[in-house]
Amino acid sequence: MWSSLNQISLIRYLFVCRVNRAMVRLPRSIPAQLPLALGDTITNRLPTAEARSWRKALAPWAEYRESVAPQAQGKNKSKDRSTGKGKKKKLPLVPEVSWPIETALFLYPGKVIYGPGELILWELKLFGKQVDHGFFLEVILPAVEELGSSSASAYYQQNSLWGRFDIQAVYAARGVQWEPVVSDGRLDLRYRATPTQWAEGLTFGLDAKEKFNTLTWLTPFDFTPPSGTLDNPNPLPSPPPKKIPAVEVPTLQILLQAMIARMAQLLPGKYNTTGDVWNAMSTQEQLSLAGVMEQADQIRTRNHTLKPVSKYWPGRWIGKQTFATIPFSILPYLELASILHLGRQTHFGCGTFIIN
Repeated sequence: MWSSLNQISLIRYLFVCRVNRAMVRLPRSIPAQLPLALGDTITNRLPTAEARSWRKALAPWAEYRESVAPQAQGKNKSKDRSTGKGKKKKLPLVPEVSWPIETALFLYPGKVIYGPGELILWELKLFGKQVDHGFFLEVILPAVEELGSSSASAYYQQNSLWGRFDIQAVYAARGVQWEPVVSDGRLDLRYRATPTQWAEGLTFGLDAKEKFNTLTWLTPFDFTPPSGTLDNPNPLPSPPPKKIPAVEVPTLQILLQAMIARMAQLLPGKYNTTGDVWNAMSTQEQLSLAGVMEQADQIRTRNHTLKPVSKYWPGRWIGKQTFATIPFSILPYLELASILHLGRQTHFGCGTFIIN
């Protein structure tokens, strides 16, 4: 499997944003609002021809956009006929859509309310053939700057994050190290991130010495099969029940299977299958992974604290899982899986975790 890593193009950018107002309150739907607001800002900045694919990709957001953009506030309230008073319309479920380029936007866990000078961290991952540091500098970075500084944004409102932050720093990952792209608000034009440096120096858990048995989901996950059709390829995910069904608690083997499925999405070319991932491995790598999957099938979950996420967030479940043990042989694959994100709605950062 490791021989196929060079075929996965990925650049990881870490944004450090500094709040520049007296108070900022993150919206309740921040994991969905961040890619939507930034996607709309990018679209509005692109030339007409280049913006077409973005507008098409963001079209399914129409109903959701009306619910979160202040310019549509008049549409967000309906009158209660018995009282004559307005009442706030409920947010719809987050649609299962993404940008026209393969990305994952991951807001680091933090607070809801921030004061002046406090930092908000989030990560942007660019995957696939579109991975290009020049595109990041020319399109994405200016759009983030505009989203942070402009009060003309459709999402600007009282105490919102949009229009109230500066980019303090941006870093690009080289293995476990983060190299500065922007420092103290100054861009290093000489720096060039490459699509393969993300894996340089990573040991993928091979140097681990302590034992592990707990997996903590940093973002929600959803491993239910998509229910799209030709007429409706992007259906709304179904809301989770109050308690997770046993069948939806992911085992170690399910996580490994999800990792292979995710790699199939990220390999060059269209319509790759999990078989293509196996074929990209050497015979020794295939035997090693097959042995690890067989070993994973013998390990059961001891307990978990998985619970449904907020109805305003993407994904279905979040919490911790404790296994009898997580063998050292499985750690490298889980480390890769946590970087790539697993399951559905990875565009919103879903499907990443830590092991301890």
